[in-house]
Amino acid sequence: MKPETKFYAQVKRNITEISWIRIENLAVPGTPDLLGYNNNGVFFTVELKYTKTNKITFSPHQIAFHVKHPHNTFILVFDASCRLPKLYEGKRIQKLVAGGLSLDPKIQGFPDIKKFLRMLGA
Repeated sequence: MKPETKFYAQVKRNITEISWIRIENLAVPGTPDLLGYNNNGVFFTVELKYTKTNKITFSPHQIAFHVKHPHNTFILVFDASCRLPKLYEGKRIQKLVAGGLSLDPKIQGFPDIKKFLRMLGA
C-alpha cells in the first residue's frame, strides 16, 4: 500500500466528523484527493501528501488547481520525520513548493485539524 493510501486511512480514522469522498480522477489532472463535507454544509477539498524530507512534490496541474481555487482548498501533509499531519491552505501552495515544510502550517496534529475543518463555515 502506498504511503498516501495509508495516510488517507489515518485521516478517515481520526477525522470521523467529516464526510469524506476519495476522488480518483484521471480525466482532470490536478484534482485534489479528497472532497470533504462538514456539518455546517461546507464542501472543501484536500490534497494529501506524504514526505520524509522537507520537500513536498506537486505536479504543475496540482499547483494550477490551488492557484485557481484559493478558497476552501487545503493540502494535508504527513511529515514522516515527526509523524505529524500538517494542514496548509491551498492558496499558499506556491510558498509551500518553494519552502517545503519550513513554511508554518495553518494547523498541525489530528485533533486541531479536525476541529478546524469541523468549524469551516460556522
